[in-house]
Amino acid sequence: MKNDFSGLKAVYVNCTLKKSPAKSHTRDLMNVSIKIMESEGVIVETIRLADFDVPVGVQPDMTTEGEAGDDWPKLYEKIITADILIIGTPIWLGERSSIASKLIERLYAMSGYQNDKGQYVYYGKVGGCIITGNEDGVKHCAMGILYALQHLGYSIPPQADAGWIGAVGPGPSYGDTQWKEEKIDPPVGYNSNFTNRNTTFMTYNLLHLAKILKDNGGYPSYGNSRTAWDDGTTWNFENPEYR
Repeated sequence: MKNDFSGLKAVYVNCTLKKSPAKSHTRDLMNVSIKIMESEGVIVETIRLADFDVPVGVQPDMTTEGEAGDDWPKLYEKIITADILIIGTPIWLGERSSIASKLIERLYAMSGYQNDKGQYVYYGKVGGCIITGNEDGVKHCAMGILYALQHLGYSIPPQADAGWIGAVGPGPSYGDTQWKEEKIDPPVGYNSNFTNRNTTFMTYNLLHLAKILKDNGGYPSYGNSRTAWDDGTTWNFENPEYR
């Protein structure tokens, strides 16, 4: 039975270190997932974070901390209106990129906001990640990214990560069609059954969980509402009624 995912919206944030229009190998792999989403009628938006003025920091708008400009508030509006967030990052020294870390810090800056149920603002939204590189680290990077997302309130479905790594050391990256004097066809990684399968499974797992949550209005607020905790209408250690 085919599911209808057409009411969903997904945002992909590419955390390459390179500004547009430079080629991004991470974006090449993200495109595999994006095409699946689009084929299912999902509204997709992509953001290359390096193209924007996003200072480091953990405040919602860093101009209040002395920065001359901050594009984060307008980018946050795109992210918070989406049902699904996918973070894409290259691997550097076995870790996610510095841009990816900055993204997570800025997401964290908004995590105290609440939805209309009084829950933290990312409740009911789904997260995943896509990782590329020429060294080990896909699972390590995914571990940190997915932990951070769930801590902020995102829901993580089974197998919510996908990635590709080439041979250790210098060499072609995902999507390259030439290395030194050698032409490569098909592009590097495109025929990797393992990567294609994991990227497909990740994409559909994100879609399934996002649809379940959206169809059910997110999570029930019973027992997890910050508003109810603060006003004493839910179980609270500080409320004498529950001691």
